[in-house]
Amino acid sequence: MSLEQYQGDMDMCCRCSTCKFVPLQKVGGFDFVNVCPSISKFNFHSYSGGGRMNIGANMLRHGFNYTDRLLDIVYNCQQCGACGVSCNYAMDMEVLAPITEFRIKCVSDGKTHPALDAAVAGMRETGSIVPPTGKRGDWAKGLKLKDATKEKVEVLLYIGDLTSHDAKLHKLARATAKILQKAGVDFGIAGDAETSTGGMAYEMGYEADFQTQARKNMTFIEQHGIRTVVTPSPHAYQAFKVLYDKFQLRGDLRVFHITEYLQQLLDEGRLTPTKRVDLAVTYHDPCHLGRLSEPWQHWQGKKVPGDRFVFDPPKVYRRGTNGVYDAPREVLGSIPGVKLTEMQRTKEYAWCCGAGGGVAQSNPEFAEWTARERINEAETTGAEAIVTACGWCANNFNAAIDAAGSRLKVFDIVELFEQSLA
Repeated sequence: MSLEQYQGDMDMCCRCSTCKFVPLQKVGGFDFVNVCPSISKFNFHSYSGGGRMNIGANMLRHGFNYTDRLLDIVYNCQQCGACGVSCNYAMDMEVLAPITEFRIKCVSDGKTHPALDAAVAGMRETGSIVPPTGKRGDWAKGLKLKDATKEKVEVLLYIGDLTSHDAKLHKLARATAKILQKAGVDFGIAGDAETSTGGMAYEMGYEADFQTQARKNMTFIEQHGIRTVVTPSPHAYQAFKVLYDKFQLRGDLRVFHITEYLQQLLDEGRLTPTKRVDLAVTYHDPCHLGRLSEPWQHWQGKKVPGDRFVFDPPKVYRRGTNGVYDAPREVLGSIPGVKLTEMQRTKEYAWCCGAGGGVAQSNPEFAEWTARERINEAETTGAEAIVTACGWCANNFNAAIDAAGSRLKVFDIVELFEQSLA
């Protein structure tokens, strides 16, 4: 892929500003209509999806003039994909793809961000995009889990960088493993042999490092005969399912987010929540589990000659509607006592938690601002807690809650589900 391949898409942008807002037909109220954190925070068109498209199109024509302001625009984007989903409600054009390719172009030209350089350098050295705090498999001590590097398993439980190395999230990893044990799933972990999927490095613009990590993971999976991966990390899920498929590395590997797998175990009668968890909650759709997890659409063809942007055969666009939305809600609905009230912006139009695209590393103030906006929305539901299915989201929400003095609590779905199992 390259930025040049998206010249036609970028030229299609007419500056209608659809990329900035929830489509009118989907608006649920007056207060929460924005979808793009970047334009909402910086309030200048260049920080929107359309603005970035306009810049890319013009630089392809007139040359790349890298200024400090341009790089500020490039790196203050969570790569959440909301701009493209809103645009594609009515339009057929790629939005997130050229924005990502622009960042890849910046990295290839040596116009990087120091914080992201440091994160990727750490990944090259340690196999983790977040700084290690110990051994990667420390979270599993005492659980007597199968070692997938030595034993044949039906399912590989992939925990991910953040949950492996953030002690506050070890409870999520342990809860996930205990639930699978209770259901009698034949699974194992790679422990210290687990390595980053590379997905976050790709969002940061480091495509070569992403491909290196992807090949490492797929080599391990093929060597150990693993057919199914289950993960509690939406970032890892999206990388295995979508990005590996995009680069034709996934093969026939089956990939499940833990909420999808729990839904399957519930349907099979292998798990039955019976203990009440009396809690009023609202659910936050993580970007990488929602709109960004929609299956990749492989397409080969050509543009039909003429002024119209038409392809033969017709090109299928990913509009965010086929992400993972039902499974988390069904899992929550299976827990006795839990009462769910939805926010105004949900599913493919959900507001980002703020931690994606390297923004948590490069501009933590912007990441926290974005999370506070979501917390404000969650509080309007009257919920006691915001529930999500992503460690990055949970951490960013907790930081925003502490800063704002909010009484809202944060839970991962897996935590509540484990509590409900007798």
